[in-house]
Amino acid sequence: MFTESLSYVRNSDDWAKNVLIGGILSLLGFLIVPTFLVMGYLLRVVRGSMRGDEKPPAFDEWGEMAVDGLKGFAIGLAYGLVPMVLAVVFAVLTGLTTNGGNVGVVSGLFGLVGALLVLVTGLAVVYALPAGLANYAETDRMGAAFDAGMLRSTLTSGTYATAWLMAFAVFLVAGIVAGALNVVPLLGTVVGVFVTFYAAVAGYHIIGRAWGEMHPVEMRDGEMPDERAAI
Repeated sequence: MFTESLSYVRNSDDWAKNVLIGGILSLLGFLIVPTFLVMGYLLRVVRGSMRGDEKPPAFDEWGEMAVDGLKGFAIGLAYGLVPMVLAVVFAVLTGLTTNGGNVGVVSGLFGLVGALLVLVTGLAVVYALPAGLANYAETDRMGAAFDAGMLRSTLTSGTYATAWLMAFAVFLVAGIVAGALNVVPLLGTVVGVFVTFYAAVAGYHIIGRAWGEMHPVEMRDGEMPDERAAI
């Protein structure tokens, strides 16, 4: 599946155009809206892959893609609230128990426990978020991303765990390549962004394929936007 995911990106005649658009949007992510568009595209990748599509989707229907991406971004933000809140709470507790700028036993303990909790919950979010996004992509309901029953059965599945590890490996390799490219000032950084987008498409394809294996999804050919389920 690892090799297949990398070739998946190139299965379209317009693959170079897709990577170019995705990379440019990623570079413009600081403008916020391009970030929504990239997320919307990745959700299309998941949605198509779980239905057995062999080719990556095109960048079209921009308005719908932006709205889809905004919802996906909101889901990711909601998932990240727990580690963020923990980080703030323990940072405040550490500061309040610091005596005259000196870190004592109590403040040090708060800092250590807080760091461990943030690390554990952060890793849990990284592991669970793709499943939440996949369930949203299948049902088009944001609430489905937080379905406890679905999360429990999916996150404990060997199929999902294997797919997640493969997707992680894709991102890891992309990170190494992007890091190596950084030795070339500016140009390496820019090219690294395109490499990262390529890896994101491959990684989310892996998640989509695994989701399709665990939760058989029917094709919805000819579905119109107004036929999608409401939130």
